[in-house]
Amino acid sequence: MTEDDDRLPAAVVFDALGLAYEEAFAASAPHGASLRWLLDGLAPGSRVLDVGSGTGRPTAQTLTDAGHEVLGVDVSPVMVELASRQVPGASFRRADIRELPLPGSWFDAVCCYFALLQMSRAEQAAVVARMARAVRPGGLVALATVPLDVQDVEAVFMGQPVRVTSFGAEDFTALAAGAGLTVLGEEHALFTPAHPDAAPEPHLFLRCRREAH
Repeated sequence: MTEDDDRLPAAVVFDALGLAYEEAFAASAPHGASLRWLLDGLAPGSRVLDVGSGTGRPTAQTLTDAGHEVLGVDVSPVMVELASRQVPGASFRRADIRELPLPGSWFDAVCCYFALLQMSRAEQAAVVARMARAVRPGGLVALATVPLDVQDVEAVFMGQPVRVTSFGAEDFTALAAGAGLTVLGEEHALFTPAHPDAAPEPHLFLRCRREAH
């Protein structure tokens, strides 16, 4: 068994990408708008869970710079090491969000930007429901995905082979609502990562609130 065989597929991909992923997505205006929405809605010193935290930038860094307490979770040890070095004001854990115990109603907000795409549809639905339960009633949830109606499709992402599963936009929005989230707004964009092997991809950003009851 090779070292790669012993890691989750997503960890293999993002270990290889490292800082190139951060650089490729740095210019995403909808991502920036999603973070500003979170900042506008959070009380000082809020607790935020960042699922698929990557290199820590821009998400964890933006939130910690604003004085919030951030826990980042990622399956990639390379990403966790980069994030810990780049954003020392946040805490980062190497963990699989599908298995990580989450305290109920503990966080003031959860964000999950493009971290679901290498999970099955059932796993994605379960993870969104778990994240919703981890947020206090009235808390905020920011989600982003590539809204395509595909299951277990082979693709190449920034030069790395991946298998992708996702939902169309309406179904993903319905998934969030089914998890007990009120979808307050959504933003659609076509974004081309700044990487020579990247292609334009549709993005969907949801702005949600956990229902109070």
